[in-house]
Amino acid sequence: MDSYEIEIKAYCDDLDLVREKVRAMGGTFKRESREVDTYFNHPARDFAKTDEALRVRARDGLAVLTYKGPKLGDRSKTRYERETTVEDGPGLCEILERLGFVRVETVVKNREIFLLDGMEICLDRVERAGSFVELEIQGADVAAAEKTLFEMAARLGLERFERRSYLELILEG
Repeated sequence: MDSYEIEIKAYCDDLDLVREKVRAMGGTFKRESREVDTYFNHPARDFAKTDEALRVRARDGLAVLTYKGPKLGDRSKTRYERETTVEDGPGLCEILERLGFVRVETVVKNREIFLLDGMEICLDRVERAGSFVELEIQGADVAAAEKTLFEMAARLGLERFERRSYLELILEG
């Protein structure tokens, strides 16, 4: 059975307040990092039309190659996701380009990650897009995960949700 990335994202005017609420609820700090995400388009199909994504993320000296399938449903950003760590991020980007993949855009964000009640809570400051909170659960039961995520969002005072990716927001901005 496939496991999905089940996530919701909300605009946030006060990340400090959300951080305080998460800590007060017992959330544990996982890490803070600067992430540089380079997105690629396939040489034979347009990922903007198929709603897929191929990304190389550079963070803390590591590189992670991520494939994301099309969004499923209409409440959350649920998608099939597969990741693998790569030692040489720039080398991977070069290989992809030599194979015909085209660099689309780079998204840069500062991210704080907390763990709370089986979910990951990300406080994001995204260059050229704004501040957001992402709530994410990995799993197969999409309906139950969505219910849990939206309940947590309400507890955190999050109300304005966004299904578009940071890449889409930047490209449309």
